[in-house]
Amino acid sequence: MSGATVSGGQHLSPGCILCYQGAKMVLFVTGRCHRTCWYCPLSRERKGQDAIFANEQKITSPSEAIEVAESMSALGTGITGGEPLLVLDRVVEYAKRLKEHFGPEHQIHLYTGIAPDEPALRRLQGLVDEIRLHPPHESWPRILETDFARSAILARQMGFVIGIEVPALPGIGALAVALPLLDFLNINELEWGETCAAAMRERGLELADGLHNAVKGAADWVKELPDDPKVHFCSSSFKDSVQLRERLKRIAANTARPFDEVTDDGTVVYGVLEPAGDLDAILEILDEDEYAICDGRVEMAWWVLADLRAELPGKKYVIERYPNGGMVVEVTPLDAAIKD
Repeated sequence: MSGATVSGGQHLSPGCILCYQGAKMVLFVTGRCHRTCWYCPLSRERKGQDAIFANEQKITSPSEAIEVAESMSALGTGITGGEPLLVLDRVVEYAKRLKEHFGPEHQIHLYTGIAPDEPALRRLQGLVDEIRLHPPHESWPRILETDFARSAILARQMGFVIGIEVPALPGIGALAVALPLLDFLNINELEWGETCAAAMRERGLELADGLHNAVKGAADWVKELPDDPKVHFCSSSFKDSVQLRERLKRIAANTARPFDEVTDDGTVVYGVLEPAGDLDAILEILDEDEYAICDGRVEMAWWVLADLRAELPGKKYVIERYPNGGMVVEVTPLDAAIKD
């Protein structure tokens, strides 16, 4: 169904356009939630925990969120959870600070499994630009009779961009009747997660392949929906190969050290020496701008480490990781890295 793809981006919501460019910070405001959706893919680290993350970094204040947004030159923020509206005061505080710092053009969208009423919408007005409603699966057959439909109508009247965003599940075609009330209907490919794996198996579901978290058959369920420009299907592979990569590249452009090699995937690669012997004598071999000392290790360009390996005593290896001190992707002994 051509209307449910993100390939061209010509019909995407403003928030999705920025996600497509990797230009949105993900602000996870709480892991608390009033629902127990069997398909929820949240990790054990976050599920049920009242913790805040900006991208992958745990934070405790709006100023830290601003720092993370600046590190990637973010053009907007996606607020998610858990259930963000359980901590409405927190949502308002963070959104207000982001808008004040970056300006009103900093586009903010909010995911919620609660249909916000008029008082809640009034508090979000001028701070949140786009609302993505997540009605529970069991409500889809009667979606027009729910508070979500009423909330969508009201939010649109109040100037919000409004849509529904849900995972691909059987029976998703029932949501088509809500399209006239919405600016968009986003369908995410159903994903396997550590906390929902047992529920997936109970329902006879399995992974589509060994490369992504997509559930087999989820993309076919979307065919129940009409080929409408408001309908967009976001695949698991797209999120992994495009959204994440573009976001990492933006972060790397701002935070990579002079000796870090930035890959096409937005990761950074550098060499590490765990020195044996006199550290001062080792450092005399290197130029001051060629290295950094981190926890007693000497980090430098991997090719410099390769060229000088005979002169630098100690354990040597190459690290590939997400930028700005992010997750380590791979650690390779230097000789093996050169051989590859």
